[in-house]
Amino acid sequence: MKLADARGGTPQLSLSVVSHGQGQIVRHLLADLRQLTDTSFEILLTINIPEDLGFLAAFTDLPLRVLHSPTARGFGANHNAAFAASRGCYFAVVNPDIRAPRLALQPMLQLLQDPQVGVCAPEVISSTGAREDSVRRFPNLAGLLGRVLLRRRAPDYHWQRQSISVDWAAGMFLLFSRTTFAGLQGFDERYHMYMEDVDICRRLHRLGRRVVLQPAVQVVHDAQRASRRDPKHLAWHLRSTLRYLTGL
Repeated sequence: MKLADARGGTPQLSLSVVSHGQGQIVRHLLADLRQLTDTSFEILLTINIPEDLGFLAAFTDLPLRVLHSPTARGFGANHNAAFAASRGCYFAVVNPDIRAPRLALQPMLQLLQDPQVGVCAPEVISSTGAREDSVRRFPNLAGLLGRVLLRRRAPDYHWQRQSISVDWAAGMFLLFSRTTFAGLQGFDERYHMYMEDVDICRRLHRLGRRVVLQPAVQVVHDAQRASRRDPKHLAWHLRSTLRYLTGL
């Protein structure tokens, strides 16, 4: 039986999802979240650009709040605004193209009971069942050139079924305690898109906190790799990478 949701009191968890005209993708994620039964939760869906919201009529049973961005904003700004509106003791950043048909978050929430753990991420797999490269070591210029020019794409970490500490985890699914996210003042909004997940994990490390992958929890994601196809996304990616490497 599902625990009391946000309409019955303060939820344990707030899930932040941002749609960029992606309603037909978001609806699959919302359908999956109906199966989340091991914690009370609320969903904050931010509409970043105008779109038809007719698909939401099928989800009146969910503890869902819709937020409208006044202008098209970046990744960090949208999730920071959702955090300000949220009420949960924990805050999860979730990409709209995540699928989570068997989501159970207690293994991740339990890790966050350790005060040394700053953020927790699930194991991310593709729709074919292959592990995605969702946790990495902090980037440097030599490593980035190797990835781009020499196409060195070997994974930085290997794991079995036990949780492991990593340098950073991709922002497609990140779980923070409320006090941790507030203490960090959220994402650095100077990163319009890309690298804000690397930056927030680096700031956690500087505070002596750990970034942890919990493979007992799995989500499905098919990477869009927009920066490899769209010149605008590529420009955002390059600008964010330069900011991260130089601190400018």
